[in-house]
Amino acid sequence: MTLFYLVRKNVSHHLSSCVLSIILCSLGIATLCLILLVSTQLNEQLEKKSRHIDLVVGAKGSPLQLILNSVYHVDNPTGNISLKEAHQLSKNPFVKMAVPLAMGDNYQGYRIIGTDSNFLKLYQVTVATGRWFTKDFEIVIGASVARKAGLQIGDKIISAHGLSSSEDLHETHPYWVVGILGDSKNIPDNLLLTKLTSIWHMHDHMQHEGHAGEEDPLHLIAPSEGEEEITSLLIQYKNPAAIAAFPQMVNKKTNLQAASPAIESSRIFSLLGIGFDSLQILSYLLMVMAGGGIFINLLNNLKNRKYELAIMRTMGASRMKVFMLTIIEGTYITFIGTIIGLLLAHLALFFITIYSNNEMVHPFYFIRQELLIMLIGCLVGFIAAMVPAMKSYSTQLSETLAK
Repeated sequence: MTLFYLVRKNVSHHLSSCVLSIILCSLGIATLCLILLVSTQLNEQLEKKSRHIDLVVGAKGSPLQLILNSVYHVDNPTGNISLKEAHQLSKNPFVKMAVPLAMGDNYQGYRIIGTDSNFLKLYQVTVATGRWFTKDFEIVIGASVARKAGLQIGDKIISAHGLSSSEDLHETHPYWVVGILGDSKNIPDNLLLTKLTSIWHMHDHMQHEGHAGEEDPLHLIAPSEGEEEITSLLIQYKNPAAIAAFPQMVNKKTNLQAASPAIESSRIFSLLGIGFDSLQILSYLLMVMAGGGIFINLLNNLKNRKYELAIMRTMGASRMKVFMLTIIEGTYITFIGTIIGLLLAHLALFFITIYSNNEMVHPFYFIRQELLIMLIGCLVGFIAAMVPAMKSYSTQLSETLAK
């Protein structure tokens, strides 16, 4: 009989005493793995979604809010800026590309963005079906929007005022789907794109219908006194020299605000990191408790199995074989807990993505750190088994059989 066969038989025979250690180990591994899976994917997604955007220019306010709104489309605008000022900035020698964004409406929770053809170049996405819009109230939709909302070329959609509300529908001014973007696994997948003038005409029409006197806490697009406005401007630099000079120039010499996606994304992740660190400490604590449970379990088993081990010795088993038997048993228990923990982490992430309808994290995304987690799990069992194994190694055969 091999050592692994003996270990499996012994663990299955004393399964009730090993269950607690396996559960604690699996919970610790699952928590640690889930943290790494979420944090790794969020970091990658934050970087990916802002990769081609060097700077965002918008109204004065919170730079983090400006980035969340204009790059990740998950917050309200800080205000509106003059299209004329934005156009002047786009002619600056430091600017390679400038993409205007005008926000104000949504369709089933998906934001409708007024922009121009530079948007496609910035995100490196193409129109897969149909064509790019050329007239007012023509709209091009992202791949995820088309798939989830069941939209096709030629469909009519009714937008709602605001960035998430489904009330206050613009029934008199529908949009017509003329194009569907290719699946880019990026921000454009969840947006609906139209001409800037479509956004202006829509909200100019609202003012004439009696909405002009209402407060707009979201700072949505509505031209005042004929002045054309946009929400923000996405900028791509022409050369690295612009990194230091251009944002300072915008912040000091204009009434606008310049925010760096790279800096603000790091702030977002550092804020999330506080919660991740706390959960990570909890996972290590659970694994230490699992190691303590394995230590006590093996020590108790050693007392109960001393005659069994003595018989093995009389049948020719060496001290080293008995030592290795205990070591392998401790490692085997944590190995089972580790495998269960990794499966639990991916299963938990699967249900989280279904419940939250979140596309930023994927349950079947595997990271290299999972191999390290497996090693840590097995190492916990190895360390926990060392003292019982050394005790079994040093036990005198004659003394055991004499009792």
